[in-house]
Amino acid sequence: MLQVLSSAWALLLGVCLLMVGNGLQGTMLGVRGDLEGFSSFEMSLVMAAYFVGFLGGSRLAPEMIRRVGHVRVFAALASFISAVMILYPILPNTIAWGLGRVIIGFCFSGVYVTAESWLNNAADNTNRGKALSLYMIVMMVGIIAAQGLILVGDPGGYEAFIIASILVSISFGPILLSISPTPAFDTTKPMTLKQLMNISPLGCVGMFLLGGVFSAQFGMSAVYGTAAGLSLSQLSVFIAAFYVGATVMQYPLGWVSDRMDRRVLIMFVALGGGIGAVAGFVFGGDFYMLLLSAFFIGGLSNPLYSLLIAYTNDYLEHDDMAAASGGLVFINGLGAIAGPVITGWLMSDAVFGPPGFFALLAALMFLTAAYALYRTTQRASIPVEETGTFTAMSPAATPVAVEFAQEYAIETELEEQETAAGEN
Repeated sequence: MLQVLSSAWALLLGVCLLMVGNGLQGTMLGVRGDLEGFSSFEMSLVMAAYFVGFLGGSRLAPEMIRRVGHVRVFAALASFISAVMILYPILPNTIAWGLGRVIIGFCFSGVYVTAESWLNNAADNTNRGKALSLYMIVMMVGIIAAQGLILVGDPGGYEAFIIASILVSISFGPILLSISPTPAFDTTKPMTLKQLMNISPLGCVGMFLLGGVFSAQFGMSAVYGTAAGLSLSQLSVFIAAFYVGATVMQYPLGWVSDRMDRRVLIMFVALGGGIGAVAGFVFGGDFYMLLLSAFFIGGLSNPLYSLLIAYTNDYLEHDDMAAASGGLVFINGLGAIAGPVITGWLMSDAVFGPPGFFALLAALMFLTAAYALYRTTQRASIPVEETGTFTAMSPAATPVAVEFAQEYAIETELEEQETAAGEN
């Protein structure tokens, strides 16, 4: 662990600050939108725009890096992010905000692609798993810390947006001034979606449904909180509960997944997340029940992302895993674009009102559980001893990080096979 920190501390610190800035701007838009009189549906379109940009950035950023290099892409995208964050309070208009969210989503995607390729280059076979774990932890720590910063300054003023802009600007200092060499950049050509669907229907359907779950959590939780009448301090704790749950429950569920049929675990985890969302829908008026609901939704939905990747890998040859990663992330991104829009419609007064936020989460989680149950009837399970290793991943990761995780899973499996062969 110390070896990873010594070689990649600047990168991990920069990623943490990036997540603080990104999490802060997302939450503040939800609060500020309510003050500006924007409807839940208008805000849902604004929030969905981020995922449109993110999806586009994850496809185009690799080519940008190959053409002009990591450092130039990093610096250029950073300047756009900082500029847009300052422009939000100056241009309180849904169209302007939507365009800004597209730009920020695109830029953050490019930044993450760059950072993740750098981290992969800094790691080797002996510490790749630890590097991945640290990367995921700092991302979660960053977004949790962001919720505390929304209490700084007046939500109707400029302070929080300026702080977010400053944090993003500062984040590039340690990265660009570090002595780590610029890595070579190469990505695998993605597998076609038709091929991927034929190999793992549950992986594809589950990733699409989870995209809606994650985008609702990341984009619409602040909109829900303000519409439900939460105070600013309550809102910050409520949003943080999603990511605290994700951090606490990721590794225990990963440990279990290596010891049982992953389809069954996916079914029960999704069912538990759906029950947590129903609790939020029914008992949302009780703040402590609201926190408990958020904790379990985040704690169960985030590991599902890693579970679905691990499950898909069980049906892939080693050489195809990296190719499949791009397709899985793309499918997840398509679901993420639709999530906030549907949530905004459900939260309108004509449907459920604010509890519509939990209605969508419950529906998507139950659909995932139902489809996982259906898939258990379609083909025999792979023996547990023949399945791959679970690797924890963040839903905010790009295809580069997923390929990084695939490499670690392959290396771990090969090491286990060699150890078993040696013992025999």
